[in-house]
Amino acid sequence: MTASLAVDVMGGDLGPSATLPACRALLDGHAQCRVLLVGQPEVMQPGLDLHGLSGHPRVEIVPASEVVTMDDSVEIALRRKKDSSMRRAIELVKDGKADACVSSGNTGALMAVARYVLKTLPGIDRPAIATYLPNITGSGTLMLDLGANVDCLAEHLLQFAVMGTAFAAAGGHANPRVGLLNIGEEIIKGNEMIKQAGELLRQAHAEGRLNFLGNVEGNDIFKGTADIVVCDGFVGNVALKTSEGLAQMLSGMIRQEFTRGPMSRLMALAALPVLRRFRRRVDHRRYNGAALLGLRGLVFKSHGSADAFAFQQAMERAHEAAEGRVVQEIERILAALHTHRPRPSSQQSMAG
Repeated sequence: MTASLAVDVMGGDLGPSATLPACRALLDGHAQCRVLLVGQPEVMQPGLDLHGLSGHPRVEIVPASEVVTMDDSVEIALRRKKDSSMRRAIELVKDGKADACVSSGNTGALMAVARYVLKTLPGIDRPAIATYLPNITGSGTLMLDLGANVDCLAEHLLQFAVMGTAFAAAGGHANPRVGLLNIGEEIIKGNEMIKQAGELLRQAHAEGRLNFLGNVEGNDIFKGTADIVVCDGFVGNVALKTSEGLAQMLSGMIRQEFTRGPMSRLMALAALPVLRRFRRRVDHRRYNGAALLGLRGLVFKSHGSADAFAFQQAMERAHEAAEGRVVQEIERILAALHTHRPRPSSQQSMAG
């Protein structure tokens, strides 16, 4: 499959200075990939020339007159900036001209515009934000939801598991293992919603639709116990920010210890190869690129402050998902699970 990516060139803190070199690196690494660069032509032109993208046979320039800033509200992004680079990039996915969209624009605006333009898949109530967190195995743990849905029903967590399974499979995980984030491994642990979600996931496992391990705890995320960890957006976002803060703290403490004095600096020089390998393994830029799953098209959110290397990683994930036909795989699993079924009426619920 020849994947085509629509790129919001103007999004994020660095704009074209990060997105354009990332696009060049992606094109150099994938001989069949096509890139549609969406943005203000006069702003993009110097970077296009600098990175050899002007006239490139696999590059198409798509003009957009407006930019969604990091401070713009959802209302501004949706109603006032209808010719923004963010919206035009998403519309290219809707129109079938691109297989996925990548943007560093602000998360709230991107989620709102993507949901408005693309709509959710049949059988999916709410889209979810999914990304990989580092683990000891080196393969990363896919986690969702990371903040799109603060309050969830048990059915939503089942849908997250379906979306995560399709996404992880596209990334090379055969029959990926799903864990339900909880305060203990026992099925009696957790609140009522978590217990109900566990029942739904066990049923899907018994039917051979999902590979559900059971409950997992916070430390299992980084041990690689499960390939996919599902939770509501409130818990997921707290876990994500905690892990980012912990990584920064550890890096800072190591730096402090190795700069305490002349002997410490000598030891740091001796340990430099190990320190570099450690830094690479925990480098958050390697895990950049969160997928907005559950839509009728692929949209990827890069960190707003992403540099060229980090933005390229988001593009790599989008390319991988497009080639893995993630949306179609989600639809296939949903059809098998019959998750889009009518819910009981309020009277039936009261009678029960």
